[in-house]
Amino acid sequence: MFRTALRNVLAHKARLLMTVLAVMLGVAFVSGTLVFTDTLGNAFRNQSAKSYDNVAVAVTTYADQRDEKSHGITTATLEKIQGLDGVDTATGRVRGFAGVADPDGKLIGDGWSNTGSNFSPGKNGKDSAYTFVDGKGPDAADRIALDEQTARKGKYQVGDTVRVATNGPVKEFTLAGVFTTEDGTVNAGGSLVLFDTPVAQKLYLRPGEFQDVDIAAAAGASAEKLLADVKPLLPKSAEAKTGKALADEQAKQIQKGLSGLNTMLLAFAAIALFVGVFLIANTFTMLVAQRTKELALMRAVGASRRQVKRSVLLEAAVVGAIASVIGFVLGLGLATGLRSVMSQFGGKIPAGPLIVSPTAVAAALGVGVLITVLAAWLPARRAAKIPPVAAMNSVHAAATVKSLVLRNSIGGVLTLLGGVGIVAGAADGSGGRTIIGVGAFFALVGVIVLIPLLSRPVIALVRPLLKRLFGVSGKLAAQNAVRNPRRTGATASALAIGLTLVTGISVLGVTLGQAVDRMTTDNIKADYMVSMASGGSLDTSALKALEKADGVSAVSPRQDAWLRVGEDHLGASAVTPDALSKLFVVKTVSGSIDSLGNGEIAVSEATAKSNHWKTGDTLPVVFDDDKKEKVKVGAVYEDNEFLSSALVSTDLMASHTTHADIREVWLKMDGGESAANEKALVKALGDNPAMSIIDRQGIRDMFGGFINTALNIMYGLLAMALIIAVLGVVNTLAMSVFERQQEIGMLRAIGLDRRRVKRMIRLEAVVISLFGAVVGVALGMFLGWAIGETLKSDIPDYALVLPWDRIGIFLVLAALVGVLASLWPARSAAKLNMLTAIKTE
Repeated sequence: MFRTALRNVLAHKARLLMTVLAVMLGVAFVSGTLVFTDTLGNAFRNQSAKSYDNVAVAVTTYADQRDEKSHGITTATLEKIQGLDGVDTATGRVRGFAGVADPDGKLIGDGWSNTGSNFSPGKNGKDSAYTFVDGKGPDAADRIALDEQTARKGKYQVGDTVRVATNGPVKEFTLAGVFTTEDGTVNAGGSLVLFDTPVAQKLYLRPGEFQDVDIAAAAGASAEKLLADVKPLLPKSAEAKTGKALADEQAKQIQKGLSGLNTMLLAFAAIALFVGVFLIANTFTMLVAQRTKELALMRAVGASRRQVKRSVLLEAAVVGAIASVIGFVLGLGLATGLRSVMSQFGGKIPAGPLIVSPTAVAAALGVGVLITVLAAWLPARRAAKIPPVAAMNSVHAAATVKSLVLRNSIGGVLTLLGGVGIVAGAADGSGGRTIIGVGAFFALVGVIVLIPLLSRPVIALVRPLLKRLFGVSGKLAAQNAVRNPRRTGATASALAIGLTLVTGISVLGVTLGQAVDRMTTDNIKADYMVSMASGGSLDTSALKALEKADGVSAVSPRQDAWLRVGEDHLGASAVTPDALSKLFVVKTVSGSIDSLGNGEIAVSEATAKSNHWKTGDTLPVVFDDDKKEKVKVGAVYEDNEFLSSALVSTDLMASHTTHADIREVWLKMDGGESAANEKALVKALGDNPAMSIIDRQGIRDMFGGFINTALNIMYGLLAMALIIAVLGVVNTLAMSVFERQQEIGMLRAIGLDRRRVKRMIRLEAVVISLFGAVVGVALGMFLGWAIGETLKSDIPDYALVLPWDRIGIFLVLAALVGVLASLWPARSAAKLNMLTAIKTE
């Protein structure tokens, strides 16, 4: 039986090709994911460990320039640390945002990873964290050093003038040197500017203070003993750990961060393999049907049912093993490709070898073989049931009425349970997503089971149209599509699964996108928003400059403020009262927004309800400086996504804070958005590359753009499943042509020419593809609606949007898939010799 199984694999190489391709693609996805994440994790862990190579103990204070209560490590404390036994060097560091402008005035980098720090040379005049490839470190207030990548991007050389922006106005510096480093910011693709230490302290903290201290141990000194000696010297707010402990912590964080990416990619790999199951099962079902006589003869000469089943499963295992090995090799290429793609999009991955772990090899090969064997189990079971008497004729036992009734009953029950679960989850709101997930699984399985039953009535609806448009070819195509409902169902199921997910994601994405777009359009009157590219706070000098800019008719900051009312903390925004109604749509429920100008507070409707506040109430408010005042509620307004849960005036907050935390500045301009107005704002800000000036369309894109990006990523990841579904259509048609050689020969003999034979096969493919697409689109819209219902409470003015344009594209693409998938089978059918085909059994 083993030799027979091997002989069958070799005898049906062409017929098993599509199965090999399906398994190969699924395994490539799995192995590529595992190897890619292992490689990524290893590279970042090595980089992290390397960055702490010379650090025995690291001290962190989290000191912030804006918080007068937080203090860093003073110069006096640093000197005490340097004097401890076992300390080789102790280097103080300060760090914050620093953006470098290129020669065109544009920011180099993406903002959040643009960093500035201090150059801290030791006794030898060098800073161990940086290796200079040109020039030297900054030794004066007007000098800086740049990392090698940033200098290359900006085309800067030692001696050039470089414009650098921090949170304040842009300043010009002379480039003193260019360096390389293991700093995580630079290795992540960001930029690093080194200032002279006093300059960096003034920019990011306070003169004479450091945020962090890196301590290198003398030869033979113990890091643990140093840690114990250093701790008593530190302020209470400081935290000290050994370099090894920090490297281990970072390694764990890297592993945790990559686990989410790993899980997401493996989920899409699982979808691809699940789709592949239908193709594999279909292939072995058709192979078993074609070998009815052979298997029956084997039974007649003494082979047991178990042996027949084992031979089919062994055949599947051999195919799965071959496909898995090829797929694993392809997966290595995929992992390398993913690494290159990330680099192309600006995500720098540290250099390192491709990591191929035993787990990745075992998982990929094991999954490929297991999936193939499981998919072949039902066909193998049917093969074992073929009676020896079947060798006497060419008729294979058709499915019994009992088996069809049982299948349809199970499918109906599963579909009903799934549908009820989805509806119940949708009705439950945000807490019903798990129920929807379970319901979706049952509904999908139920529909897959029912698809053979659905194929006849659905395809019957289009049969008259096919006959009218394409004559005999159309009629025969419709009849062929429903001749073997199980085969049609299995082929259509693969497309249905893929399009269910694609449609559901599209419905949800487009609905959320339009909700966000409406939210932006309905709540904003401002023409521009100005913010830091880093996401940090704007300096008050930027606000003053914008207030004086030409053409500005209304301007207000959105300044973060935290108020304590009783035991609760209340997030608030400090705004300019006179300008607020000109910049935002603020609908009052009671009171007047103008009351902000009188030192009163305005609260959102949701906040007022949850705290049982109303207009006229007096609240005991504790501000950031711990001063307490009684503030009157002057207005209650409808919730607005662009405003906090409470509003106060900037004048009120000015008396309680020394550093305004301005996240954004909103502006209304004479004449609205225009190139001239934008140019006026750029000029007012001193052509600062670190500050983003965003118009209304940019604001809409900023809040809704991530949805389109996420949709495109999802489409890309689901493409693998759809490719496997296409292979399923090709496989079904090829097998069908092989089975129907005699029939096609007879059709040719009675006058059906080659052109109409090709048309018949193409139409059959289109019908099967569109049938699967329609089922998938219908189920996807249902799931998109259900999940959207659970998001309603979190998104104002949520309304379901069915993207008919995209759905139309999906259906057109499904029909195109059918046409493309039919090219080879149709050509094969048309080339059959009619006399040879008629004689074929």
